[in-house]
Amino acid sequence: MSEQVPVLRIGQVLLVSIQTDLDDQAVMLLQDDLAAAVVESGAHGVVIDITAVEIVDSFVGRMLSTIASISSLLDAQTVVVGMRPAVAITLVELGLSLGGVRTALTLDKGLRMLEQARAVARGENTFAVPAEHGREGVAPDAAAGL
Repeated sequence: MSEQVPVLRIGQVLLVSIQTDLDDQAVMLLQDDLAAAVVESGAHGVVIDITAVEIVDSFVGRMLSTIASISSLLDAQTVVVGMRPAVAITLVELGLSLGGVRTALTLDKGLRMLEQARAVARGENTFAVPAEHGREGVAPDAAAGL
């Protein structure tokens, strides 16, 4: 039986911290739980922390992209944080673009990305803070073209 991944609320952002490698059933359950949580909470952002994930297969990679698409349709942006180099390499090798999924190296940076995006959506004056590594917010396949 799959273990349920908790979905925590921090203000108007939902945080999903994946602490173990997920099987297919756990990923499907997470997708359903997260979609329901976005609707119930009215959250404008979703952060998926995959710092503890060491292995990703094509199904899990596609599901991250699907979760981001579902969240977007429900008016919430998704940021995946804490991606390990090996996971990024695997996603590129599998040909998964994670289209629509923004990435950040840390949880703090991911939360700031969502704050800035929300400020822009509200029409507030904001200025971009340069990324420390020049590739912040770029999915692995897009980074390869830089």
